[in-house]
Amino acid sequence: RFWTDIKKTQADILIHINLQINSCDQNLNRCCEIIELNSKIQGQLFTILNETSQEGGHYAGVETIKTRLLPWLGTCFSCATSGRKLDRLNDYEQQIQILRDEISILDAQKSVLQSRLARSCSPYPRHRENKLSPVRSCSPGRARRTNASRRACLIARFGDIYAQERLDAETLLKTYVSDMEMVQRIIYIAAVESFHAAKMAYRQLKIRVRETLSLGHSGPESLEDTVLDYIVRHEDLYDVQASVNEVIRSMNINPKISFPPEIDFIVISTLIRELCRVAFSMQTLTPPLDIAFGTDRELFSETKYHRSFDSDFTAVLVAYHVWPALMENDDVIVKGEAVTKRGTLWSRRSRTRSRSRSRSTSPLLSHHVSPN
Repeated sequence: RFWTDIKKTQADILIHINLQINSCDQNLNRCCEIIELNSKIQGQLFTILNETSQEGGHYAGVETIKTRLLPWLGTCFSCATSGRKLDRLNDYEQQIQILRDEISILDAQKSVLQSRLARSCSPYPRHRENKLSPVRSCSPGRARRTNASRRACLIARFGDIYAQERLDAETLLKTYVSDMEMVQRIIYIAAVESFHAAKMAYRQLKIRVRETLSLGHSGPESLEDTVLDYIVRHEDLYDVQASVNEVIRSMNINPKISFPPEIDFIVISTLIRELCRVAFSMQTLTPPLDIAFGTDRELFSETKYHRSFDSDFTAVLVAYHVWPALMENDDVIVKGEAVTKRGTLWSRRSRTRSRSRSRSTSPLLSHHVSPN
């Protein structure tokens, strides 16, 4: 009777599951009923198993449990644990590869230093250089191998900055500036200037690294790949504070934004610092990521921007930008945010210009130090 009731109940539930007639919620509820019924059946089966084994005495049924039950239970957990073992194995392999990369980098630095020392101490530097070992490639091809994973992490980080650091900076600025439009303009220009400063710093660092590694480079990887690998492994060489200072200097003379004279843009240095770091790392990708160029009164693009909640959704021109779109060549990777309004563009622009001024004499400008 027990088995007859089980089969009848299951059959009744399965009859009611019809993907063509029932809604999604109805079918899901039926499936949940089957799962609940299955758990009850399993509980009853283990009760029966326990009572049956007790009736056979202390050792009766041991062989059956060993040969049938335990192997079946083992297969239920093997699939779950095999994935974790594979993940740990991949982690170990990545750590080994990182150590190998570090050794290659140290060898390259050692060879460069030996080459410089030989040229400075010997009257015949060319003969001495021939005796030195060539500079080995630093982490050969690692930048390209990790390009996809680094790209995904940087895109996610760009979104996190929009959701967290941007809002924190907005809250800070609202304590000094009552005009919400000006607050949003300040943040947008900070993002634009941060990407510009980080890209300039990347180009300069790349030139220095290329000059250093070219002294003893011999392949088989190209010099450009070697330089890129080296920068990816040594992003700490990037002087982010210098970029932060450069961004603040540029913002102080920007005609589109204004700020109380007793306060400096250093109050949003956390946002600027994180944007500079992300922008610098994005230059090491192939192809690199960048932000879209935006101007006031440009035609609003649905593919590049979301409209802010306070926008006029019938307007076709951008009044001002809140956050830049992230681009890969001509493709939009992450949409930005813009405000669209009707009939207020020229008046707002004139009002902004009248309030703007140079802030290069700000009393706090000389105190651009790292908060750390």
